[in-house]
Amino acid sequence: MMNILKVLLLISIFSISNTANSQDLLNERIRKIPEKKRSIFFKKGIFHSTNSNTSSVLKSIRHGNGSSRGYERLVFDFKTKEAPRVYGYKSEKENKIYIDFFKTKLDKKVGSFGTSKLVKKVDFYPVGDDTLSAELVISGQHSIDVFTLTNPGRLVIDIKK
Repeated sequence: MMNILKVLLLISIFSISNTANSQDLLNERIRKIPEKKRSIFFKKGIFHSTNSNTSSVLKSIRHGNGSSRGYERLVFDFKTKEAPRVYGYKSEKENKIYIDFFKTKLDKKVGSFGTSKLVKKVDFYPVGDDTLSAELVISGQHSIDVFTLTNPGRLVIDIKK
């Protein structure tokens, strides 16, 4: 319960919207991020992992346009064997994805991942000494499928219309 409160606090810090447009996060569905692709896409809600609690470094973010598969894939690559603990929120109204990576730092070499058809921009915000927050702005309303992979650790987000 304490972890959910932390997620809600961090999301509220980075969400800039007035009361009329705010969302009731307490009524959102909470999903555990699986460790393999399951092709369960959702339009909104909270997602989290209980992965390793060790420190990590985000070394790159990349994407691929799998138009034949019907979705675009974003991959967050980490220097550790497992992805770090993650809490995120997919907002349907704001067309944004908010992600917190715990005990994670941003590698200085992480830059732009190129041109994407579905992702307008990705911004990173270091929070304290050991949390890295990311805000992904998506063009239009889309569904996402989120999962992790190991050796090396990766967080994968598939985005489809």
